[in-house]
Amino acid sequence: MDGTLRVGIVPGVTVSKWSRVWAERMPDTPLEIVLTTPETQATALRDAEIDMSFVRLPIDDEGLTLIPLWTETAVVVLPRDHEASLFDGVTLADLADERLLDGEVADDIELVAAGVGLRILPQSLAQLHARKDLLYRPVTDAEGTRIALAWRSGDERPELEEFVGIVRGRTARSSRVAGQADAEPSAPVKRTAKAKAKAKEARAEKAKAAPKRATASSARAAANARRQRKGRPGGGGRG
Repeated sequence: MDGTLRVGIVPGVTVSKWSRVWAERMPDTPLEIVLTTPETQATALRDAEIDMSFVRLPIDDEGLTLIPLWTETAVVVLPRDHEASLFDGVTLADLADERLLDGEVADDIELVAAGVGLRILPQSLAQLHARKDLLYRPVTDAEGTRIALAWRSGDERPELEEFVGIVRGRTARSSRVAGQADAEPSAPVKRTAKAKAKAKEARAEKAKAAPKRATASSARAAANARRQRKGRPGGGGRG
């Protein structure tokens, strides 16, 4: 590899937000996004054509490490004038009498538009192939598909760990603190000791101020007592 992190994506997966974060945090390591297919998503990893990949499960995960990320809703793509378009969602039983296509996605979309059949897809793929003459409805009892992040087992380069952290929402600050803790174990202790010293100083200043306030209060009380004694018969005064 040439220093570039190559990340594969299957159709329907959008990584623009993570790409922006990567560019901010890792400006010296270019990120290249490579489009894969269901047939090549695993082999591209094993053949080291890419370093990591967003894959759609299930796949043959031999030799790969996987982190499941999210589940895609299953939807049925149908013509706009189909009776199922009147409902917010359908069940598999509702589609029992329909011809369900299972070929290449792009080809099936054309066939759906031609009225040949319907196609169940992950919602992200249905959105990717959206067209004005078609719509989709959730299939409420169909199992959704999982998207996972995969890489070759044993590949422990820090760039991969950084990308995993970005996808999982780890902030730049938490990444830096984690790195400092690994590289300089004593650093957090020094910061804690400094904080303790400041707290000790503050307590000392507070302790110094407390007697002064007490003394001033005592002086006022004594002065009030003297004035009261002067005002009473037989109290201190001229003889």
